[in-house]
Amino acid sequence: MRSLFVSAVLALLIPATGHAQDAGDPAAGEKAFAPCKACHAFDKNGVGPNLTGVVGRKAASLEGYNYSPALKNSGLTWDQASLHEWLKNPKAKVPGTKMVFAGIPDDKKINDVIAYLATKK
Repeated sequence: MRSLFVSAVLALLIPATGHAQDAGDPAAGEKAFAPCKACHAFDKNGVGPNLTGVVGRKAASLEGYNYSPALKNSGLTWDQASLHEWLKNPKAKVPGTKMVFAGIPDDKKINDVIAYLATKK
């Protein structure tokens, strides 16, 4: 009975630990975001759209940027899950996107970048 109780408690704690890692580190994310600065800025459009407030925003909804039809028709909202898939492999997430970035293979770096983006409101 005791081992059943311990197993149940551990089963509840393990997912909580995983979620803490999913939160990401904004400071590490700022460093991981460095290559993105070639195309993206905050508070202005560049080669890519302005990323201020991107977390929680509907994809392709920022005025003044010419998005691809694929992204306009994607129906995405940039939440944790969609941003993670996008940053992992943009062309797989939205075939036909004009973003030429190949993606970030490291899940931790992706979570860190998302945490950093979430600070840019």
